[in-house]
Amino acid sequence: MTTGTAVVYPETDGMPLPDGEFQAPLYIRIVGMLRAHFRNVPGARVNGDTFIYYIEGDPRRSVSPDCYVVLDLPVESMESIERNNVYLVWEVGKAPDFILEIGSKSTSDADLGRERDLYAQIGVSEYWRYDSTGGEFYGEPLVCERLVDGEYHRMEMRHEDDDSVWSHSNALNMDLWWVDGELRFWDPAARVWLLSHEEGTRWSSGSRGARRSSRSARRRNGSRVAPAAGQIGPLVSTPQTKSIQHRPNTE
Repeated sequence: MTTGTAVVYPETDGMPLPDGEFQAPLYIRIVGMLRAHFRNVPGARVNGDTFIYYIEGDPRRSVSPDCYVVLDLPVESMESIERNNVYLVWEVGKAPDFILEIGSKSTSDADLGRERDLYAQIGVSEYWRYDSTGGEFYGEPLVCERLVDGEYHRMEMRHEDDDSVWSHSNALNMDLWWVDGELRFWDPAARVWLLSHEEGTRWSSGSRGARRSSRSARRRNGSRVAPAAGQIGPLVSTPQTKSIQHRPNTE
């Protein structure tokens, strides 16, 4: 991207995603779920592995988080991101509201150090770190920090008996769960778990089969039959403490 003053803000550095074989499946799954969730929310933008430039006129000052979410953007800010194909903080008007980094061998030191400091400096409201190994890279499975008076403060992480860990994101209005190495998103307003594309396809296929079976049963019985709980599947649940027994089956 080139501005009117001929300053070039590159869309890529030509380098592959760090630790791509390890990170890419996690990145694709997480960004895909959040894009689907916020797709129809006005002023929302979800992206990852793209450049955020934070000092006007200096294309050397950039950062590329694994996932970011920005909300409540006016039309002109959305157009800036789409037109430039990079995120120019001074044009957009603010930093992302939410950033998530995925722990890996070559990136964890930066995620814990200079990038954490930078995110606080440019005003990222929430900074999350997800370690699929449970702690090999960050020392813990999941961490949330919120910006208060220019400094990050750790939020309480809740630990369940089955070793799952979770906390609430004010920025996304969702609970983030570390479950058996996976990052899951619980929408408390809709009372649903966000599903990946593959999970959604599997659930949809199973649901269609269940509806066909239910219609056949009604025809045989000559009456309307309420669907069994198993036919509803894991999309909607009423967890007492959001026990992981209610999460989507990803096996």
